[in-house]
Amino acid sequence: MERGVYFDAWFPRQHCYHPSLPPRRLKMVDDLVDYRATALVWSALGGGSLSLPYLEQEAFGAVDPRFRFYGFVNDAEFVAECHKRGIKVFGIVFEVQGWEFPAALSEDEDRVLALNEVAEPNAWLGLREFGLHRYPKLWKPPSEYGLPAVDLIEECVCRDIHGEPLHARWVEVPDNPQQCYLMDRNHPLWREYLKAVIRIQIDAGVDGIQLDEAETPLTAMQYGGCFCRTCMEGLGEELGFHYGEWLLERGIERLTPDVPHYWDYIAFQSRQITRYFAELADYAREYADRDILVSGNFFNLNDGYLPLEPKVDLVITEMRNTTYRQPDWYRYAAGFAREKPVIVVENPYGGVVPGLIEALGRGRAYDRFRMSLYEAAALGVNMSVPYGSWMGSVIEDAFYAPHDLCVEIQSFLADHERLFSRETYHEVGVVYSVRSHSRLMAEREAGSDNRENVVREVPHPFLDACRALSDARQPYDVVFFRDAEAPDVSRYRTLVAAGVDDLSEAQAALLRDFQGRPHDPQVTVDPDADLALCIHRVPEGAALHLIRYDYDEEADRVPPLERLELEVRLPWTPSTATAFSPGGELKATLGDRLVLEDVPLYGIVLLAP
Repeated sequence: MERGVYFDAWFPRQHCYHPSLPPRRLKMVDDLVDYRATALVWSALGGGSLSLPYLEQEAFGAVDPRFRFYGFVNDAEFVAECHKRGIKVFGIVFEVQGWEFPAALSEDEDRVLALNEVAEPNAWLGLREFGLHRYPKLWKPPSEYGLPAVDLIEECVCRDIHGEPLHARWVEVPDNPQQCYLMDRNHPLWREYLKAVIRIQIDAGVDGIQLDEAETPLTAMQYGGCFCRTCMEGLGEELGFHYGEWLLERGIERLTPDVPHYWDYIAFQSRQITRYFAELADYAREYADRDILVSGNFFNLNDGYLPLEPKVDLVITEMRNTTYRQPDWYRYAAGFAREKPVIVVENPYGGVVPGLIEALGRGRAYDRFRMSLYEAAALGVNMSVPYGSWMGSVIEDAFYAPHDLCVEIQSFLADHERLFSRETYHEVGVVYSVRSHSRLMAEREAGSDNRENVVREVPHPFLDACRALSDARQPYDVVFFRDAEAPDVSRYRTLVAAGVDDLSEAQAALLRDFQGRPHDPQVTVDPDADLALCIHRVPEGAALHLIRYDYDEEADRVPPLERLELEVRLPWTPSTATAFSPGGELKATLGDRLVLEDVPLYGIVLLAP
């Protein structure tokens, strides 16, 4: 299991300004070593969506001696320092963002006096100026990167149904004149630009390429859809007419699930997303003269990202909503990724993160923070440590948790990594059928705004089944039925196929032939307690991970349980039980039942045959 760090390293008490991340310091590497980090996500070289010369300055630019005094380094040097400590660094490609910033330039237009935070701007700097080679004394021309001299924004931007350029509103800082345009990866020129970004990042030594906004241009659905020339020409070849004009003739200005040909539009864009994500992933691997990792931002892990999964080495997800209790989502995430590691980052919108930061700042909610990282680990994925992580474009702050608290959590996870596994001993498999469930899941997501992160209240049998099993404290796996694929389910005693009504012949035969066994619970728990369980299959036996949710607001902690008795069915009879917990307080006794005493927020019991 990876131990990820959400390493934006934005400044506290200042806006999180996309796309350029703050300069890195050597002290940061020391912190990452303390956190036992193995991988950094959203971590380096983000300025490509401002311009390619700007990105090269991030990578290789000279650092003023005044800043060297405090250990500042350029990004290539930072990557090299991380390599010395065995930490993988992902370059972040903001695929959908195209930026224009207010600037103050010298009279000769050969020096940047101010950028972004500018009292008296006299110029703009960004993609448009780079593409048109507006400032030859500042930046190299596009031809140096194999690109034509054009207005990149005008040429490659996503557009609404009236032809107006769309903006990535969720990253624009209010009351700042900066402009972030929503770019369209379907456009071949924009893909060539992104390939140039990838080249610079690989030349700077990154271990991996992270393609953010992997679902572009479906990102535009929150604004009614993309109707740019590239998208309309491609879809028009399938429909036989210009879809945008056809909708306007009928008085329709936004795409919603009830609009004619909505699902044709979604299917077309989904095929394009799969095609062009693969093109960029393949290009990164072909360009590198060494092994390179590829991942993306798979956001909420809806099944639109499933066709992209074969092209990544690990799954990175910016969950839609971060809450204090979401075992069913983590089990879904583990099933989505199959054998691949998962790194999760928190989302500041529509969840608990702003309140958690405020509480941590007052010295409270330490158990809440512990719960957020330990819950993911217990349930088979990794919740990253925030290190100046994103708080959106409105809140003027970044997320830094107390250093000692992060060290405590990460040290326990690293010291016990032999007790974590992608495989389980679970007897129950819950079927997620893409053919049966995808449309309903898409309806839940339709029109969701990234700044609000709300979903439509559409009942979903699959989600209800997972929630019911989690509430019943039963361990389970999510088994994906992808397209026509029929996975091996012979190891399960029970399959839950809730709302599964559209299957391939092979999948239908698999369910018909499945030999179910007695449906009594695999785990019984006494007394009642608000917790989740996961049984990891490890070389030494079965590692039973237990995460508790019964946080006491007044006491500001999860009080220890004096006693907990469990019956756990395994394929073999355990002979020993060894307890592990962050504070060392958990005790385990194995007899007719497994008896736990002084049960903390999180603990692991190794059951050995």
